[in-house]
Amino acid sequence: MVNLELYGSARCPYTQELREWLEWTRRDFTEYDVEADSDARARMHALDSSVRTVPVLVEDGKVIQVGWQGRGCIVESE
Repeated sequence: MVNLELYGSARCPYTQELREWLEWTRRDFTEYDVEADSDARARMHALDSSVRTVPVLVEDGKVIQVGWQGRGCIVESE
């Protein structure tokens, strides 16, 4: 079974849109808010240290998508 993780932010409308698309397509995923959870932000940066935009979709430990339909929200680094 594919393990999907969605790294995003509660304030980012594109995170919400990607979440809704994943739910609509009946994909199981785990979601993390990188602005509220510093451990999640650290895991996201460990996957790809250049990523500063959410949403980020990760499949089996590999980043497969950054942003949603060409759009995203920049998150601040710690």
